[in-house]
Amino acid sequence: MSNLFELALVCREADVEVVSDALMEIDALAVSVEDADADTDAERALFGEPGMPAPAAGWERSTVKALFPSEPEATEAATLILAQDWANDVHVQAIQAVPEQDWVRLTQSQFAPVEITPEFWIVPSWHQAPPQAKAVMRLDPGLAFGTGTHPTTRMCLRWIATHVQPWTRVLDYGCGSGILAIGAALHGARDIDAVDIDPAAVTSSRDNAKANGVTLNPGLPDLARGEYPLVVANILASPLKLLAPLLCAHVAPGGDLILAGILSRQADELKAAYAPWLALEVSAEEDGWILMTARRPA
Repeated sequence: MSNLFELALVCREADVEVVSDALMEIDALAVSVEDADADTDAERALFGEPGMPAPAAGWERSTVKALFPSEPEATEAATLILAQDWANDVHVQAIQAVPEQDWVRLTQSQFAPVEITPEFWIVPSWHQAPPQAKAVMRLDPGLAFGTGTHPTTRMCLRWIATHVQPWTRVLDYGCGSGILAIGAALHGARDIDAVDIDPAAVTSSRDNAKANGVTLNPGLPDLARGEYPLVVANILASPLKLLAPLLCAHVAPGGDLILAGILSRQADELKAAYAPWLALEVSAEEDGWILMTARRPA
């Protein structure tokens, strides 16, 4: 079994991106970021959706780990990083051998299948789907993605899985990695428009849909046209308030609007923002986040 060598550096959140980029430029085999305060009172959650970057590059005190083929290369990388004029707050934590097979196994073992419902799971490509899973989404996390999807995503997917209808059109507004659009497709929805202001999200949605053998129509927001029996938007409260007239206009008679990215304390302001068009209600709550839904009268 051949060994790789891991260089672990501790740095501030502000330096995570430049340290990570520098390590990749030095030809690190892989770079990952961890909370330097993990398992202490200072530990802080940092969520990122599957296939998309986390909302911040790292933690206030981050450990950046990089793998190199040999100890001299890891040592040289540390020397080069510390010599940079921006590296005053970067410190070497360790340089140690890591058995290659163990590293692959341990890295993959961090990302277990995620249960949405007993019959619907998100499963990394290296895992077998649980035997009870009838709907399986294959989605491999990137370096910035934690061990499970964000509560807002889980609640949206759970709503889709438990309210299945023959949706003839679906709009996923602010699609990110396309995870909600793919979830709808796996539950029989057709003609799914997945839109986002970020072209990278459009590309990510297209790639993830292909990996799951489903068809989406990814594009920029002007792709969204007409009315849809299901409209989902997992963004944040402020843009959701601004989008109220637009999103409500896209909901077909008898159709459902699903909103997420909302904190529990923001429920009333969202209800007020949507009141001229639809009556929102809280349908689920998890870890301080809520799912809000409304149905347009038929």
